[in-house]
Amino acid sequence: MKVTFELADGTEIKTDAGAGMTLKDVALAASVPNITGDCGGNLSCATCHVVVPEDWVEKVGGPGEIEDEMLDVTMAPREATSRLSCQIEITEALDGLRVRVPE
Repeated sequence: MKVTFELADGTEIKTDAGAGMTLKDVALAASVPNITGDCGGNLSCATCHVVVPEDWVEKVGGPGEIEDEMLDVTMAPREATSRLSCQIEITEALDGLRVRVPE
């Protein structure tokens, strides 16, 4: 499956993703800047913030209650479709997913 990370400067990082991986793990494997996942995916650091384009929101889904609270403390301002990449599990339905990585 393919995933594309768009950086703030417009650079795109296209990478492969395996089913069951989290989007954070995909980003870390591809050395995507500004995705550090300091807490290891435990919903306690908000260092894996991404913005999901409107046309992918339905497939990706919205944040859970704890994730929603953590999105209020991200380094970059929260946007309407912000998510923590540690909470997005890659499935076949997400093949071709594009997300934006805030600066």
